[in-house]
Amino acid sequence: MSRTKVVPIPVLGRRAVNAYLLLGRHPILVDAGTPGSGRRITEQVAAHGVNPEDVRLVVVTHGHIDHFGSAAELHRLTGAPIAAHTADLGPYRTGRAREPYLPTGPMGRLMARNPKLHEKAEPFEPDILLRGERGLADFGLDARIIPTPGHTAGSVSVLTDDGDLVAGDLIANSFMGLIKGRPANPPFHDDPLANLGSLRAMLALKPTRLHVGHGTPLDPVRADRWATAEQRRLARLAARGKLRVRTLEPDDEPARGAEWP
Repeated sequence: MSRTKVVPIPVLGRRAVNAYLLLGRHPILVDAGTPGSGRRITEQVAAHGVNPEDVRLVVVTHGHIDHFGSAAELHRLTGAPIAAHTADLGPYRTGRAREPYLPTGPMGRLMARNPKLHEKAEPFEPDILLRGERGLADFGLDARIIPTPGHTAGSVSVLTDDGDLVAGDLIANSFMGLIKGRPANPPFHDDPLANLGSLRAMLALKPTRLHVGHGTPLDPVRADRWATAEQRRLARLAARGKLRVRTLEPDDEPARGAEWP
């Protein structure tokens, strides 16, 4: 087994929005940033000594525009197939995140007014459709993709055999990464309780570090303490009938991509 190195690729600001380069026997990318950031991502990949055309796979963690915005562009620039979960096919095929966004707090309510979050990205069709857990050994990485629904229905995370969890928006640093090391919700969740359940399931696997879409890596012990307090907060909201959850409609169009065998 070869050691997997997790390299952050800042897309917006120093760590406000991150993609990740995972280096094992072969490189893969996790997440595709905002629309128009494909060149920025591949330039950083090259700066780490990796030819972008050697990237074997692009994994999109979920259907928000700051994570899938440049997926189609990265596919053209690298030639790598895109893997994404079937439950978020709607946003990928339309280029638009599901709306309205459901804020997790004041930051989300403020960000929901940002016109950039309501822009249309270039649509794409995933080459590899995910439904359950899938290993990445065939792509040169000792790691697996694990569904972690809640932030969106089709959210996924990548767990390396070394214990690094690339978690998308399962959890974040406070204030979009401005307060380093402090666990917090990202600005939005489609189903906060389901997301918390996914987070606790991932923490039960004893990861060594959580690499998130917004901010610096998080300590799993600190994340677990935060999750306990968040469980109590969500229970209070649910008891008052103030916990908003998105109701999803089934996709009308059947999936065209090849489901991973």
